[in-house]
Amino acid sequence: MDNAKQDATRERVEAALVGPLAALGLDVEAVELTPAGKRRVLRVAVDKDGGVSLDDVAEATREVDRVLEEGDAMGEHPYTLEVTSRGVDRPLVAPRHWRRNADRLVKVTLEPPLTGEVTGRIIDCDEDADGGGVRLDVDGEVRRIAYADVKKALVQIEFNRRPQATEPGEDGQGDDEPDALDEHDTEIDEDGEDR
Repeated sequence: MDNAKQDATRERVEAALVGPLAALGLDVEAVELTPAGKRRVLRVAVDKDGGVSLDDVAEATREVDRVLEEGDAMGEHPYTLEVTSRGVDRPLVAPRHWRRNADRLVKVTLEPPLTGEVTGRIIDCDEDADGGGVRLDVDGEVRRIAYADVKKALVQIEFNRRPQATEPGEDGQGDDEPDALDEHDTEIDEDGEDR
């Protein structure tokens, strides 16, 4: 299958899936169609506010299968269907991606005439894709970047990041009640020994 036919099929599939998946509260984030021998692999990535669960992916898989079986978007050629979450490695390209990643660390590559990269934590964003933008905490300073100035933006993986507590005592600090991990916590002194 040549690229033009493959692109047309992918666009037909995406158009057929947007409405039924929106009824489930899901956004279609990506539709990829790749050849795999005599078959094709159709990958559909979905997302929603709060992220998708395994149950959401299972329900989306059933709905995608139903829509494709009832319609002719995939044609007569055999295919393998894969439905997945958006994943952390996909670039932030729509305002909803920024909103869904609030408080996450992101690396932004800027469009010319601006240059360089900015790494900061997402504070908030505007929903208007044309005139909107995002506010980042960059080393303690608030910086606003217009969507039009973003060439590429990727969420950065953070290991061992403790979520910020919004209420006193929410993280076990500043209250007299032990949290669930207190009995298992171990302190290490400067010599690397347990205390």
